Amino acid sequence: MALTIREQQMDTSIVSIRGRRLWDSRGRPTVEAEVALACGATGRAIAPAGASRGSNEAIDLRDGGARLGGYDVRQACAAVNGEISRTLRGMDATAQMAVDAALIALDGSGNMARLGGNATVAVSMAVLHAAAAAAGVPLYAYLAAGRPPRLPLPEVQIFGGGAHAGRRIDIQDLMIMAPRAKSFDEAMVITAEVYRAAGALMAARGGLCGVADEGGWWPQFDSNEEALQVLVAAIERAGFVPGEEVVLSLDIAASELYQDGFYQLGLEKKRLDADAMSEMLLDWIARYPIASIEDPLAEHDSAGLARFTRAAGGKIQIIGDDFLVTSATRVRAAAAAGACNAVLLKPNQAGTVSETQAALEAARDAGWATIVSARSGETEDTTIVHLATGWDAGQLKVGSFARGERMAKWNEALRIEESLGPDARFAGGAALAGSRYKTAP
Repeated sequence: MALTIREQQMDTSIVSIRGRRLWDSRGRPTVEAEVALACGATGRAIAPAGASRGSNEAIDLRDGGARLGGYDVRQACAAVNGEISRTLRGMDATAQMAVDAALIALDGSGNMARLGGNATVAVSMAVLHAAAAAAGVPLYAYLAAGRPPRLPLPEVQIFGGGAHAGRRIDIQDLMIMAPRAKSFDEAMVITAEVYRAAGALMAARGGLCGVADEGGWWPQFDSNEEALQVLVAAIERAGFVPGEEVVLSLDIAASELYQDGFYQLGLEKKRLDADAMSEMLLDWIARYPIASIEDPLAEHDSAGLARFTRAAGGKIQIIGDDFLVTSATRVRAAAAAGACNAVLLKPNQAGTVSETQAALEAARDAGWATIVSARSGETEDTTIVHLATGWDAGQLKVGSFARGERMAKWNEALRIEESLGPDARFAGGAALAGSRYKTAP
């Protein structure tokens, strides 16, 4: 029997999937997937790429060879247009877990190495967008499923370093958060003032040399601690009180520093064991308004991370990124060991939306904080803003307050906040783990 018009409109089965090569913020190829449903709804999403990568995260499929530095994605796009499309065609886009399970089974490698995590995450997110379009609601509202959405606290890079800035300094990200802001818009205004003040300070020092991969000011410092000092000075120059209105957040990306049993700080020519590395960071926590530290020790050192969490986790947020790679299994194991009290959530680390959500739920079960994050190689795609808001993750890490691929995400959050009107809620400092800078909701 022929379907009625209404039944056709409600048919959310996948009829086509298209993969195409686009370009990310580094000028490298990446994968976009576009999904069309029987009802006419469509969804698109673009895979990001990281520079600092955990050894256990989903693997992007790159073509290798001399062409485009080996980064081309013709094979990944072919996988989307070929076996992925054939496998998912006819499946219900609203059954996200079933779609993602089919992707995982089809790949069969355990880390998306065969099809490419860049192919699977683009398809998984595009299916999610198509389902929300079929429902006639914004993606964040579709994910919230009737719950009141809450805008996340933004974590914004001011100085880039590590793998994002030619290892000019060892700390990968020096960021700020505004825990007392009353809205996402107010947090953005505070960020803009600090970012501008930091640029003015760098110019006055003769060290204004452009921006790093994620838009933070290029670091021209003689020591890692000098970067902390200048960031505090930028907060003060912008007219805010460090430790009250604005706090610091660091991504150490310690796995990138670990060589031959030691942490090698190239800027200061220091060679530290795990205990010395922890002592240095604990000293910084005591002397600077630090609210959050990501990957303070290398991904293999779960015992060291547990000791560090015992020493500092009651006060501040200890985030696992390379250590946890958006894995529910690894989050549960870390929680049992007492390592970390927060998880960074990157959909392309996991390879699918469902696995990302599973990691978020595992963290919530452990009483941890959750932060949805972009990657250093990004695009104009704004999916993660909707994930952070619709899932009520509480925090959002995108990069700096510059470059279009970053601002597209901050601006999307502002649009969401405006669209909610008087019903808009903002997480603020209540979303932070640790008691030091946590504020009441």
